[in-house]
Amino acid sequence: MAGVGVDTQQQALCGQLAQQMADAQSRQVIWQACGRNGATAAVCRRELLATLEPERWDLVVIVLGVNDTTHLTPRWRWRSELMRLLDHFNARADQVLVTAVPPLGRFHALPQPLRGWFGLRAGLLDLDAQRCCAMGRALHVPMAGIFERHYLARDGYHPSQAGYALWAADILRCLTQSSCLSPSATASASSSG
Repeated sequence: MAGVGVDTQQQALCGQLAQQMADAQSRQVIWQACGRNGATAAVCRRELLATLEPERWDLVVIVLGVNDTTHLTPRWRWRSELMRLLDHFNARADQVLVTAVPPLGRFHALPQPLRGWFGLRAGLLDLDAQRCCAMGRALHVPMAGIFERHYLARDGYHPSQAGYALWAADILRCLTQSSCLSPSATASASSSG
């Protein structure tokens, strides 16, 4: 949610998702981004939650996993921190959504064999995220093809504006298909690292 790879938050995932939701529902979407480049799930829970206003949200989107993968967070801690985040947001939101842990094995900016190893580890953390979502009343959204080179920023690691737009479209499609996107939804808040 830090919006790395683009110039403004409107071009990043939150802004793209809010705009696409507003267009789909022909109504205003109020959103808030909360993130820090390099944050793990534990950092988000311990440090970033306090920066959010104590509000009730229609939707919370959690985007985590890359930093927990690269910082070698133990899987038990990853699951614990993610469940604590889900518990926190389930008490404050109508719907909580967790995007898949990005497939680091497809990050061309990472050299081999590191890319392959991080790819396997990211896959394991994503399986954990799916299980946490099933237990924690959250919707898990798989990743699409946003890590093809033409959807990446110049750094070859983060999404470009087009990549964020595609990612937002996949989230919106998943919300629509799961009937989580109600016609009365007017606000979206997102949290991640």
